[in-house]
Amino acid sequence: MKLIDNATAEKLRGGFYTPEPIASFILKWGINGSSNYEILEPSCGDGVFLEQLKENNHKFKSVIAIEFDEVEADKADKIKLQNTNVINTDFHLYCNETTERFDLVVGNPPYIRYQYFDKEQQAEADKIFKKAGLKYSKLTNAWVSFVVGASLLLKNKGKIGFVIPAELLQVSYAKQLREFLAHFYNKINIISFEKLVFPDIQQEVVLLLCERNGSNSHLIEHLELRDASDLETLDVNRLKSPTKKIDFKSNKWTYYFLEQEEIDFLENIATKRKIPTIGDYANVEVGITTGANNYFTVPYSTVAFYRLEEFAKPMVGRSVQVNSVVFTKDDWFKNQQTEAKANLLVFPSKEKLNGHTGVKDYLQYGESIGINKGYKTGIRDDWFVIPSIKLSDALFIRRNNLFPRLILNEANAYTTDTMHRVSIKETANKNAFIASFYNSLSLAFSEIVGRSYGGGVLELMPSEAEQILLPYQSENTKLLESIDKMMRSKKSIDDILKITNKQILKDAYGFTEKEIKLADSIWRKLSARRLNRGK
Repeated sequence: MKLIDNATAEKLRGGFYTPEPIASFILKWGINGSSNYEILEPSCGDGVFLEQLKENNHKFKSVIAIEFDEVEADKADKIKLQNTNVINTDFHLYCNETTERFDLVVGNPPYIRYQYFDKEQQAEADKIFKKAGLKYSKLTNAWVSFVVGASLLLKNKGKIGFVIPAELLQVSYAKQLREFLAHFYNKINIISFEKLVFPDIQQEVVLLLCERNGSNSHLIEHLELRDASDLETLDVNRLKSPTKKIDFKSNKWTYYFLEQEEIDFLENIATKRKIPTIGDYANVEVGITTGANNYFTVPYSTVAFYRLEEFAKPMVGRSVQVNSVVFTKDDWFKNQQTEAKANLLVFPSKEKLNGHTGVKDYLQYGESIGINKGYKTGIRDDWFVIPSIKLSDALFIRRNNLFPRLILNEANAYTTDTMHRVSIKETANKNAFIASFYNSLSLAFSEIVGRSYGGGVLELMPSEAEQILLPYQSENTKLLESIDKMMRSKKSIDDILKITNKQILKDAYGFTEKEIKLADSIWRKLSARRLNRGK
């Protein structure tokens, strides 16, 4: 989502209005032949759900529709749906004050970051979380509090049907929400789409369809459609009996894109095989935050022009600058010769510059284009002094395409926040650590713990990278040279895995051929799903 300084009023309001096929399907699923439901729409916008209630002649007892924006509330009110009350207020406030309870709650809640709420909205959202026994944080998006609040307003038996970001399945700040939903509901269906519903914002969404029925079972199912138009022919009866057991340990719900056999395999591997994680052998942290990468990372021509050699440090900032799993000094030197941005400018404080003419000119140039007024640079004592300048043993690419890459940093190169810094613990052999990552199980867990975006990109944050299973063995050091040579000669990852899976998974950890095939199929299924959405 765009930040406040370049977002439209619509986006700040969180308003991305629901396509009619989606609103129609959610109502069809939710009402499913009933005629006396009391229905709530907590963020009705201009009334697309109300229109679909009217157009499809659904029978119901009553509808209450909440809308914070007065203009949109007026539009919704003009639909003149019988037994319907449109209320112009904030849902959080309504949720905390009402005594009404509902059979069905439907909608497309706003996607608004915490910092864009006013203080009253933040306070009301916090009350909702406390009622649910949850902790409210500054990372919480508005759609999360809408889902929690809507759940609390259900009768003992009831349903919610929401259009929400696919972040529900992946991000850390939604972890407690996943746990809440898993315990609160007996049936959960998630419908995702290969094509983006809101292509203008590259925001992948899912339909979250939950039912509370008073039983002791907690089941979940995932269904993926090509696009929203496929909902017109989808039989709602397919959603009556989800079959997969909900994991109360709050693993990311990307698990449920898989079959039960695959889920059971992953859970068995993680718990019974006692395979370590990257975090057991290394600490992962973000790369250097310069505040202006285009200014502080430069090609050699810039270094030479301003005579900045004593302030230029070797660096690598883009995945295209590394075509291997070992980044050597020769690799860095080749980047330097091709005018890649292979230099990080590390300046001392103002009193230590000693009147260096080239630095003075370069800093003046920076100020002339406003670098000193940036968010990160503007809060520093000296805007040009970058904090946390340190090297790492290895590099982990933050945003990946075909597969994630862990790279040995033999060149002693610095990196910006486009890569993560990996500091390998003394208990591990560095070469073995790197080599141990290149197997189907680690790649599969990268897809599970990471998050994907509309363009098909896989992003892993440091805490997520540390969760990846790493079947480490010191003997794997012998593999590194072979993996590196194959990568440099542009061999496919398939060719590499044929060699590494045998030694890393079969020989060292006793995986059967069937288990290796399962791990490989899980990785391919999850990565293919992600990459297909980028096409």
